[in-house]
Amino acid sequence: MDAKKLKQIKELRHILHQHPELSGQEKETAKRIAEFFKPLNPSQTIKNIGGYGIAFVFEGKEGGPTSLFRCELDALPIHENNDIKHKSVHEGIAHLCGHDGHMAIIAGLGLSISNASLHRGRVILLFQPAEETGEGAASVVEDTKFSKIKPDFAFALHNLPGYDKNQVVIKKGSFTAASTGMIIKLKGKNSHAAHPEDGNSPAEAMSKMIVALQKLPDAMKKFSLITVIHAKLGEVAFGTTPGEAVVMATLRSFDNDTQLLLINYAEKLSQQIAKEYGLSITFEYTEDFAATINDPDAWEYANQAAKDLKLKAKHIRIPFRWSEDFGMFSAHTKTLLFGLGSGKSHPQLHENNYDFNDDLIPTGVSMFEGIVKQIHQD
Repeated sequence: MDAKKLKQIKELRHILHQHPELSGQEKETAKRIAEFFKPLNPSQTIKNIGGYGIAFVFEGKEGGPTSLFRCELDALPIHENNDIKHKSVHEGIAHLCGHDGHMAIIAGLGLSISNASLHRGRVILLFQPAEETGEGAASVVEDTKFSKIKPDFAFALHNLPGYDKNQVVIKKGSFTAASTGMIIKLKGKNSHAAHPEDGNSPAEAMSKMIVALQKLPDAMKKFSLITVIHAKLGEVAFGTTPGEAVVMATLRSFDNDTQLLLINYAEKLSQQIAKEYGLSITFEYTEDFAATINDPDAWEYANQAAKDLKLKAKHIRIPFRWSEDFGMFSAHTKTLLFGLGSGKSHPQLHENNYDFNDDLIPTGVSMFEGIVKQIHQD
């Protein structure tokens, strides 16, 4: 990538960082991306896919496979604590996961493709909404517009603090965990605090449930994890015995079948405790992420690209415990998600002093260019 193009992409990244938008609200971000791509003359632009998502289609000279390269539009509801010129202008909202950098990389790939014709097939550059809530990929896949661009392959990357800068972190099979937010509501009976025997407080059941849920994965054959993240008992009313309680937990596992089993076991355990204390119980679910499964064929393209670029690669054996809604695409096509090291001492994702490392942009673009070359240009 020449210096002029790199400067253009970095400037785009800094503008995106200054003007972050939360999941499902990425209207202006999508507009900025559309303006950037206008002079690149894509064959087709698909707006409002899965919300404010936007996709750019580049057609090859001949028929062939369709490859999708995906990045994320949304930012996080976190205060930024950085002394940088491009600091977020929206208090309490910031790109502290690097989605601005991921967008810059895909924009760089757009610059590359627009200047080098594709021999066969087509390339889709997707700027996806609402990744942070786990809703965006599902919304895209369920959108009727997706049938027009359904890919044979889908690729994405995520920057990874704690790894050597520009190191490619890659793995076949499960790469990131499935996760689900579970909300358990218990209902008993209020009474005067002076006469608790007249009511049915869920306090003891809630306490037992918190402990039991987090112990449940010990009995699972495959990796799973339950983390209780919030609990609420009654209201702040010193004259009243509580009649309701809520327990919230995040359930994780490395494959979707184990995740379904874990959810089933967690429900049965909670129902058993509720029954023991004569309480009614209901369940709700939120922020549902499928496991990202890296296909062997897609893996080969990325692995070869890293070799051709003589990049240091780390082939991990154990999947990451965090989740990425790119996993939703794994159920519909051959996917590959890889990591790109941000530096050993780089602030971690979601920390309020995090800022995407611009040094990753040329490497990210080159990796994707290498994949495009193998599928569409060789």
